Parts: sequence; structure tokens; C-alpha cells
Amino acid sequence: MITVKMLKPYYIKANAQHVRVVLAYQYFSVVINQDVYQFIPVEAKEIRLNRTNKKIENINARFAFQKGKKIVYMSMTELISLPDFIDQLHSIAEPYFKDDADSLNEEQEALINELEMLNLKRLIDKALDHRDYKTLHELYPLLPKHYNS
Repeated sequence: MITVKMLKPYYIKANAQHVRVVLAYQYFSVVINQDVYQFIPVEAKEIRLNRTNKKIENINARFAFQKGKKIVYMSMTELISLPDFIDQLHSIAEPYFKDDADSLNEEQEALINELEMLNLKRLIDKALDHRDYKTLHELYPLLPKHYNS
């Protein structure tokens, strides 16, 4: 039986598309048949996750673990099959994932555009009421083309 004893990142690097969990000695270990094997950065050294869909992208990666002189290699697919690996990995990467609530859907975007347009019309009405032609000439070009014709 294989379990993850410890999974801590050496460091985490995130960009717009990915979260990279970089691993190093003594930060990642597995228990295989009651023996503890330490990660060694011989082949794969990181786990790359997609920030949007939270899926592991370097699925073909192969990790090396050592106990004494014995080295065991595990593929990412083998690690993914371990529930404690997925749980620990997601708890590490969760703060870096993009939140669906952060991205506006089309309906919300349309509502915001409509509210901005109504606000612009109110500002133009106010400028007309006060005969503030300077402000009127600044605001009028901001109206969409179909209002200018």
C-alpha cells in the first residue's frame, strides 16, 4: 500500500494560466509498504496545475523517491490515484486557483454596461440643466455611435 506521508512545496509559482508547485528534497515523501521514501529531484521536479479548471497538466511526469540506495519511480497517474495526494495538492494550490465568481458572465457584463450608459445620460442631462457646455462637450463623445446620430 502506498500513501503520501508529506507533500509540501519548496515554492509555488503562479502565472495567468498555471500554478507550479515546485518540489525539493525532504518536502515530499511517500510510504510504500511501511517504508518512508523521500522525493529526489532526478526527473520531474514540479506539479503544474491549470488555474482555471484545477487539473494537473504534466500528467506524464515521473517522480523519483529514495530510501537508502533503493530508488522507486512513480508516475503522476500513480500519484493521482492516491486520494491523500490529491487532497494535499489541492489544499496547497487552492489559494492560487481562479475563482469563478471573479469572472463576470455576459449577463452581468451587459448589466454593468447598461448602468454605465444610464449614468452617462444622467451626467449629460445635468450638464444641460446647468448649461454647462464644457462638460456636455466632454461627455457627448462618450455616447455610443447610435446615440450620436
